[in-house]
Parts: sequence; C-alpha cells; structure tokens
Amino acid sequence: MATGTIKWFNSTKGYGFIASDAGGPDVFLHASAVERAGLPSVLEGQRYSYDEELGRNGKSQAVNLKAA
Repeated sequence: MATGTIKWFNSTKGYGFIASDAGGPDVFLHASAVERAGLPSVLEGQRYSYDEELGRNGKSQAVNLKAA
C-alpha cells in the first residue's frame, strides 16, 4: 500500500488528488473511493494509505483508502 496526503478534494465536484509520499505524479481520488472506505469525507492535509489501480482513462487512481 502506498501512503500520501490529500492535496485537495472537492466534494461538490466529486474528486481530488493525493500527493504520494513516494513522489511522482499526484494520484486521482474519486468520491466513490471515499464512500467505499466508509468515510464521510476527506480534508486537505490528511494522510491516507491506498492502493493504486488504473482507471478507465488509463491513469492511476486511489482505491482501498484507509487513514494512515
């Protein structure tokens, strides 16, 4: 599992990004991943562990979100 910090998240738009501790590009975070984790929402600056998988658009996205 990777770890990172919420860079920004807009619940109205339904997505945001995680800045990975390992560096590299930010990881997309969709509101559905937050819901599946049983979280009411996420806030900028919070740390989470997550798995990365390829989304339908071929880009990396966070899944299996857990508080770190």
